[in-house]
Amino acid sequence: MVEMNLPWGKLSGCNILVTGATGLIGSCLVDLLMKNPRKDYQLYALGRNEKRAAQRFQTFKDDPNFHFLQADVTKPMQSDVPFHYIIHAASNGSPNFFANNPIEVMKSNLYGVANLIEYGLGHNMKRFLYVSTGEVYGVNDDTAILDENSYGYVDILNSRSCYPSSKRAAETLAMCYAEEYGADVVIARPCHTYGPNFTESDNRVCAQFIRNVLNGKDIVLKSAGTQYRSWCYVEDCVEALLYILFKGTRAQAYNIADKNSIITIRELAEMIARIACRKVVMQVPSDSEQKAFTPIKRAVFDTSKLEALGWTITGTMEEKLRKTIATCSQEIHF
Repeated sequence: MVEMNLPWGKLSGCNILVTGATGLIGSCLVDLLMKNPRKDYQLYALGRNEKRAAQRFQTFKDDPNFHFLQADVTKPMQSDVPFHYIIHAASNGSPNFFANNPIEVMKSNLYGVANLIEYGLGHNMKRFLYVSTGEVYGVNDDTAILDENSYGYVDILNSRSCYPSSKRAAETLAMCYAEEYGADVVIARPCHTYGPNFTESDNRVCAQFIRNVLNGKDIVLKSAGTQYRSWCYVEDCVEALLYILFKGTRAQAYNIADKNSIITIRELAEMIARIACRKVVMQVPSDSEQKAFTPIKRAVFDTSKLEALGWTITGTMEEKLRKTIATCSQEIHF
């Protein structure tokens, strides 16, 4: 992590809610906020899996500034705590959900935004940060660099579109709350994010590849791996979220990506295999797996809008993948 020039005093005496707190991004954000030396605020980590939360946040269990809330964002909030800052990072972002539970994916994204903003509006909310996704851009030109207005094609009749379509709709819903009710809303659009502490159900490619090598197996690639992507290490991503929370302009969206980490899926597999001294092997995907494949061939993000807030990034992707693999090798779900 780099030194962050942020107005931490804005959080003084505040209650902060992080949803999706046991997920990849949410749990890393909880870590960062709880390890902040200027921790003069109360942090509420919301998730559905109490057992996983107890394991993941064992370090903070006796900290009076930490609170775990077991709840489902698809249902109205049952609380009387005034959450001054709400960072909504709860979402079913794994392809297996897209293939098997598309209705639940859509409901989670839409109902979650509605329930949380409405609760916040009734309980002194200062700002709502929605963690969306770069998939809202859909399919663009193969040479495009995607800024925050690069909306491409999404096939709305394909159930795989449950994720990008509901994320798009959730963003629009958040903007409607901003316009109609005056909610202070900002939106983050992370690219493909990697790092330790991903969940057991996460079957995105980086998580799958790391599981393969940590189980002493070769990496299984189920396509040619030519999809070209922007990537971002999770610690860099959550630092970007804080810049957006503190400094982002109301009713605006911001891309999050490491402009020095743009590689194909195949190159990612080969890098992880090289680090772990394994090989990359090809395997024909099942029909269910093919249903979850994204049609997006290229997703390269422009981050100049985020960088204008003062966010910077250091280190290489290989260094951060080595750190990820080393950390994951010690995690109990492996």
